[in-house]
Amino acid sequence: MTHIAFLIYPGFTALDAVGPYEVLSRLPKTRVTFVASKPGPVRTDTGALLVHAEAGIAEVPAPDIFLVPGGLSASIAAAKDAELIDWVRGAHATTEWSVSVCTGALLLGAAGLLDGQPATTHWAARDRLTHYGATYVPERVVRSGRVITAAGVSAGIDMALGLAAELGGTPMAEAIQLLMEYDPQPPFEAGSLAAASSETVSHATRLLRTAALRDVGRRFLRKDPKARPATLER
Repeated sequence: MTHIAFLIYPGFTALDAVGPYEVLSRLPKTRVTFVASKPGPVRTDTGALLVHAEAGIAEVPAPDIFLVPGGLSASIAAAKDAELIDWVRGAHATTEWSVSVCTGALLLGAAGLLDGQPATTHWAARDRLTHYGATYVPERVVRSGRVITAAGVSAGIDMALGLAAELGGTPMAEAIQLLMEYDPQPPFEAGSLAAASSETVSHATRLLRTAALRDVGRRFLRKDPKARPATLER
């Protein structure tokens, strides 16, 4: 039985975790557990969705695989959480695969997993990724040894299908892809920095800043009215 732990924290992006979950939870002989600092509901970055953490990280010290989702400014805060980073570092010592989606890579970086390694993350966090000694690679999925990093949000599904092939074979992964009817045909060619126009990049950056400010306000301002937002672009 392969045990996969999804590490969630306040303000994580739902699709970063739920997309890969839809793939990996369908593998035979696989158990998926959502873990957090402590068991219970964890609110996502929109503020409207709660995901239940079945276990605290202390209860799942050595999963076979772990996945860390991203989450606007929340991932920056989580990367400074010593308890979470110690868990990532300790779990990685025995994992078959250590995985991140989007800015979840910042937690892997904070744990020392990306030092001197190629990695990817959301395009808006690429400069932050290099602070941890990683070499940013503008690809959907990057593998380096036992570490797999996926780019922003939707790339987690691509990553999970590739991982499903590693774990259960290509026919199984293809069957899961068909079961999900995962056949992306986006209406616009704007899904990457390379494809998007400069106007679209500017618009997306403004949206990101607004969302990050709202995220920080939701999580911190009630505790500290003077709290300043840590945006991904810094």
